[in-house]
Amino acid sequence: MSIDPRRLLGLAFASADLLVEIREGKICMALGAAQRIVGQSEAALTGKTWRDLFAPCDQPLMDAIFACADDGARRGPVVVSLAGPTERHVSVVMRALPENGGRLSCALTSSQAPSPPLTHEGLHPRESFEDIAKGLFEAARVTGIELELAMVEFAGLGDRRAALPSAEVEVLDAQVAGAVRAESHGGSAATRLSDDRFAILRAKDESTDGLTRRLSQVLELDATAHVVSLEVGTASARAMRALRYALDDFLSEGLKDAPPMSLAEAMNRSVKRTLARAGALGVAVSQRRFNLAYQPVVNLTTGLAHHHEVLVRFEDSASPFALIRMAEEFDLIEELDNAIVEQTVRRLAQDRSGEMKLAVNVSGRTIVNESFVDNVSRTLAKFDQAKGRLIFEITESAAIDDLPRANRHIQALRGMGSLVCLDDFGAGAASFAYLQELSLDIVKIDGRYVRELAGNGRDGVMVRRLVEMCRDLKIRTVAEMVETVEVEDVVRNAGVDFAQGWLFGRPADQPLPALKPAAIKPIARRAGASESWG
Repeated sequence: MSIDPRRLLGLAFASADLLVEIREGKICMALGAAQRIVGQSEAALTGKTWRDLFAPCDQPLMDAIFACADDGARRGPVVVSLAGPTERHVSVVMRALPENGGRLSCALTSSQAPSPPLTHEGLHPRESFEDIAKGLFEAARVTGIELELAMVEFAGLGDRRAALPSAEVEVLDAQVAGAVRAESHGGSAATRLSDDRFAILRAKDESTDGLTRRLSQVLELDATAHVVSLEVGTASARAMRALRYALDDFLSEGLKDAPPMSLAEAMNRSVKRTLARAGALGVAVSQRRFNLAYQPVVNLTTGLAHHHEVLVRFEDSASPFALIRMAEEFDLIEELDNAIVEQTVRRLAQDRSGEMKLAVNVSGRTIVNESFVDNVSRTLAKFDQAKGRLIFEITESAAIDDLPRANRHIQALRGMGSLVCLDDFGAGAASFAYLQELSLDIVKIDGRYVRELAGNGRDGVMVRRLVEMCRDLKIRTVAEMVETVEVEDVVRNAGVDFAQGWLFGRPADQPLPALKPAAIKPIARRAGASESWG
């Protein structure tokens, strides 16, 4: 058989194992190791519809690449899964070669599945997108690849989704995800930030105009985008911090202002905005421009408040979660934790009964610092009457990066007469490692496992097993987000020692006695809300 040499260019441009040519959506030629790569012979592939070669989850991605492959530019490589009972993944590069009769040349090579796994629509969740970015940062440093972050906004996409039936929304979401993935590194470095905003990591190879033109063409939506250069020489931790804040800024502000030109600028602008909204965190802390709220933690044996958790409230009365996160990211959290400890100890000293106990949250980043323990020691020395009544809750909002050091500091706090609790157990992947490495008095079970206990036998089993394990370790347990009498009964029967939630009282300006469950009506609460930081 005589083959036009121009067709063989398709193998050369990607060192492919299999070359496939497509005309009008049909495979018109297959050349190479077809049986090994896709599990079908060259003859069997010829005449098949191109998109049917791929798994349904990846067909929108291939449709998007196919729709814009006639501009002569190389598209890909992207990693996709093949249709069929056997799990196979291939890397695909597509190009309309010159003087090739309008045929599209596709080069395929065997590949591994994307890691971490994608969502059902083919995009990464925000969390794993940041993991992907970290890996690409490291790879770029080694290989010299130039990367950029494209922030894309589709005008009217949210309104279009809202006007469609749910089944059509799923189809539209798949099309949008496919188009966005087609522009990303490897076809798997994109995430949805909102209904109409997306972030894409891609190789730096063309102007923004080409990106928006293709997206607008495929989706028939007005796409706008801004590209931010990634400073490959920047330390990975700082680069990820900058990326995180650039995404947060884009999510809240969109592209309405003049966009930043680099991640460093994006981070600086985002931090300034966050500080401005919060009333300047550093000033708020140094001038003690925050208030404390108190929520009872009830002894399930007596029904009385064993202690109250101290929650911070800033002057604007908004939830401080985002502010706490920023304080952790930019090493301001220890100053805030110290300020809260000082105010809490003063409040304990004002209690004439000598019976009040208060629990303060301490970040995982703070507990590894010896200066924090020293400050607690000095503060308690000034207010001797607060000793034995101050409890520390170690939060998992930031990972503890040195467990032996953290444990030494925890034991120092216990030596001062304080109980130490591990907060939100089960919320982070490292919870069991913490329990293994840290000597603690109390474990607080994450509210996700507690809120729906009355109707979820699986969560009930997990809670009972956790309580048994803690009892063997001589650690007491707290169930948070207890909001109904039914859940209270379940956690009590599971052997949990203490409970916290709106069933027993909301956060208040003063430590109040716990409400009796029979005396209040449970209040509906937004799913996923947490009172640990506000």
